[in-house]
Amino acid sequence: MKVFLTGVSGFIGSHVAKALLERGHQVAALIMPDDPMPRLQNLRALMEIVRGCLGEESVLKALIDAFRPEACIHLAWYAEPGKYLDSEQNLQSLSESLSLFNMLIAAGCRQIAVAGTCFEYDTDYGYLREETPVRPASLYAASKLSCYWTGHQLTVKAGVRFAWGRIFYPYGPMEDPRRLVPAAIASLQKGMPFAASTGEQIRDYIHVADVASAFCALIENEADGIFNVSTGEPVSVGTLLKTIERGMNRPGLVQLGALPARSWEPPFICGCNIKLKSLGWNSSYSLLDGLSHTIHSYQEESEHTRI
Repeated sequence: MKVFLTGVSGFIGSHVAKALLERGHQVAALIMPDDPMPRLQNLRALMEIVRGCLGEESVLKALIDAFRPEACIHLAWYAEPGKYLDSEQNLQSLSESLSLFNMLIAAGCRQIAVAGTCFEYDTDYGYLREETPVRPASLYAASKLSCYWTGHQLTVKAGVRFAWGRIFYPYGPMEDPRRLVPAAIASLQKGMPFAASTGEQIRDYIHVADVASAFCALIENEADGIFNVSTGEPVSVGTLLKTIERGMNRPGLVQLGALPARSWEPPFICGCNIKLKSLGWNSSYSLLDGLSHTIHSYQEESEHTRI
């Protein structure tokens, strides 16, 4: 299948690109002009790459018209840790996404799959299903939900399948070092304590390779509608961190309770994935296996850097 992929140099996008290529798909990707593509060192020669920004409509239209994708996986969105939740750049990402959908429709693309977020839901419900009421609590979540609603209307009118994958808590190799899992690994690797809250919050952590295979399943099964990209298995933040501690043989370095709890954080977020599994998808990584794989990847990267 000819697949147009956005956000390919990002954490999730790089793993999606790898999964698509391994499955034999032909991939075309739009890359920012100044992006050194550090996550794509072994993949860049296997894809058709065009330099440009999502907001450069002439560049984007020329790529889409020339490539004529049968499907698109749209992952590109402003997501800088610590800034993205309330940034007005979400509005730009929303506008560019809707423009992209119109270009894809005009070019005859019949399948679009887009990255949504579990934060679109009313998280007071805890265990979240696709039919759970929505209540976005940030500009990021509100913009994502607006993208789904508007994109759905555009594609329904055009007879295009529109799959919306609401991603829960991804982790894995090549994640931004400011995020929880890589930050904890980096600290413990140096033999330094890692301060955390009490860790009582319950989350649904999913290995990024499983996120990638989920998006492949969406386009390969011509999926339409909302799908939770989750494991369905609740785990506490404390358990996550202590599993990393044990996996790295660094007892006592994770300091639960050293930081105050954040009052705005929902106590329980976990996603039912029955709908995604109905497509034949299954996760490949348990939490233990996924964290072991992630730790090993970071240790290998550290060894390579020292050489």
